[in-house]
Amino acid sequence: MAINKISDTTLRALKPTTDNINGKLRLDDGGGLVLLLAVKGGSRAWRFNYTIAGKRKTLSLGTYPDTTLKLARQKADIARKQVAAGLDPSDIRKDTKNALKNKVDAKKREAAGLPIIDSFEFVAREWFDGRQHTWSESHSSRTLAYLEKDLFPWIGNLPIAEIEAPALLECLRRVEKRGATEAANRLRAVSGQIWRYGIAIGKTKRDIAADLIGALAQHVTKNFSHITDPKQLGQLLRDIEAYAGTPMVKAALRIMPLVFTRPAEFRCAKWEEIDLDAKEWRYIATKTGANHIVPLADQVIQQLRAIYPLTGNGKYVFGIRAGERPLSENTINAALKSLGYSSDIIQPHGFRHTAATMLAEMGWNTDAIDRQLAHKEQGVKGVYQKAQYLEERKRMMQSWADYADGLKSGAQIIPFKTA
Repeated sequence: MAINKISDTTLRALKPTTDNINGKLRLDDGGGLVLLLAVKGGSRAWRFNYTIAGKRKTLSLGTYPDTTLKLARQKADIARKQVAAGLDPSDIRKDTKNALKNKVDAKKREAAGLPIIDSFEFVAREWFDGRQHTWSESHSSRTLAYLEKDLFPWIGNLPIAEIEAPALLECLRRVEKRGATEAANRLRAVSGQIWRYGIAIGKTKRDIAADLIGALAQHVTKNFSHITDPKQLGQLLRDIEAYAGTPMVKAALRIMPLVFTRPAEFRCAKWEEIDLDAKEWRYIATKTGANHIVPLADQVIQQLRAIYPLTGNGKYVFGIRAGERPLSENTINAALKSLGYSSDIIQPHGFRHTAATMLAEMGWNTDAIDRQLAHKEQGVKGVYQKAQYLEERKRMMQSWADYADGLKSGAQIIPFKTA
């Protein structure tokens, strides 16, 4: 096929007002390159005509004289090579324009403090926003803090589909090196959830966090300091009664040993979760994500009714600023220390161990105790236990509160299970 049929002399002879030459509406340079002549305003348009996948298509190459004959031929030659390789020049142009647009948009979002579209941070925040309503506030804030501190600064701006396992492992190693092995393993698990979400929405192809299973040192669980001596527990309960701090903190100290939930769940208890008439506190357990029920003994109900005038119009049961913010993590620790109980004697989490140990010694069903502690449920057995042991747990929680009252009064209590 002949090409380069048009000469510069012919083009220079074109007048701005000329609509055509000798009745022709276009000049053919060969090989699919043509110059359209009948264009309003006197401009002339270069077009490249080609066939791909059995379809005739046309590609715009600019206007003459801004696009010279030489430049038009160079563009046409590139397009011919693309077609010969089985590529559609129109699709390539669209992809290039989209890439440039995405690059500009990315810079704009970055300047505005927003995550780049399809980056790891973009997908991670979308995943987080879709799930945080099912979590406690403490779990939600802790998860976001992990991401913002340990992942976003390093891989946040990278396209999630292009991140490889070694890059994620490097981030996790930084966490591990500062001695936070539990946080490192937890962050790997969170990363896996984000990558699987990215797969579900078509942003990446596979879960690279799964490649890192076993790559980190395993976290060794340590028991929290706790009390198992009834006399010592009784003394602690009496010391709590003598606490001279705020009514809110004193109420929290009185109630925490009787419900033995996780400290973060306890601090963030909401009034909307508590039914004083039914004597129940229902919430989502942070460790399992399952609905959890805490039967409330009469002594707990009494304390809750006493503090209701202080925070009942707010969100949090144990709150400050009229219940709009929960007690800080250190508040109860500091209160216990002020009573002479350092962290090597008892920690807020230790009340769970205290109750579990002493209830088992009283003869209560260990499955019912585990269920009350909101330990991870195991399939059908977990569902069965949840239904079967609720009534038993109600009796157990009231019996535990009564037992604690006896210890607090200094009476000689022989622990045993009460029906």
